[in-house]
Amino acid sequence: MRIIRFLDESGHTHLGHDYCDGRATLLEGDMFTFLQDTGERKKVFKLLAPLQPSAILCIGLNYLQHARETNAELPRYPVLFMKNPAALNHPGDPILLPPSCMEPLQVDFEVELAAVIGKKTKNVPAAKALDNVFGYTIGNDVSARRWQKHGGGGQWVRGKSFDTFCPLGPELVTADLVHDPQHLRLQCFLNGNIMQDANTSDMIFSVAELIAYLSDGMTLLPGTVIMSGTPSGVGCARKPPIFLKPGDNLELKIETLGILCNPVARADL
Repeated sequence: MRIIRFLDESGHTHLGHDYCDGRATLLEGDMFTFLQDTGERKKVFKLLAPLQPSAILCIGLNYLQHARETNAELPRYPVLFMKNPAALNHPGDPILLPPSCMEPLQVDFEVELAAVIGKKTKNVPAAKALDNVFGYTIGNDVSARRWQKHGGGGQWVRGKSFDTFCPLGPELVTADLVHDPQHLRLQCFLNGNIMQDANTSDMIFSVAELIAYLSDGMTLLPGTVIMSGTPSGVGCARKPPIFLKPGDNLELKIETLGILCNPVARADL
């Protein structure tokens, strides 16, 4: 199933599927326990991120070629950081650049496969880890590089957690439709120009290995989003660097999952 979350014309939030021609079939119930197809078609007034995450766990340096382009030593264990859930952004909504990220420009794009945990998960082995995935969606780990590297007290969270810095969507594709999360092409286009073009087979740690690592002694709640890392081609590694500016447009594609588009704008003071 391909699930969306949306607002109707009255401002009410719904879950739906079979989204086409501006309408979706309504789903009733809880996403992670029981969803029922009502058969009712409803107009989609605004598309939202497909879920409100209970947590956003992110992995850095998880693609071999990305590690090489940044001259980073290959990690022995997954590099974990978090994004504030308030950084969530919706398909089509602008990525807003705060004044503190404008001079100099420093905000970067990162297309990522996002896995969504569907049930309480703790101490699960890698061989069974994917059984705990409800579905997958496209994520953009928008990153303010100066804040990430120098302004965050040695931690990455600050530079990753500005408001609007976590676009997700447009759909949450259930795991049964993703035959192998380690063989998906993912791409990022900036103003129509391709920036990132890779395959999840280049991951250093697979999605299953990440879930096993993260769930070791730590409960992953339903709705936890795991951002599995970005491939090579990021703006900060280019010569000269390419950073986001107001007026830019991003288009992220992952095989089977669709296309996530967001413009870029200046944040209001």
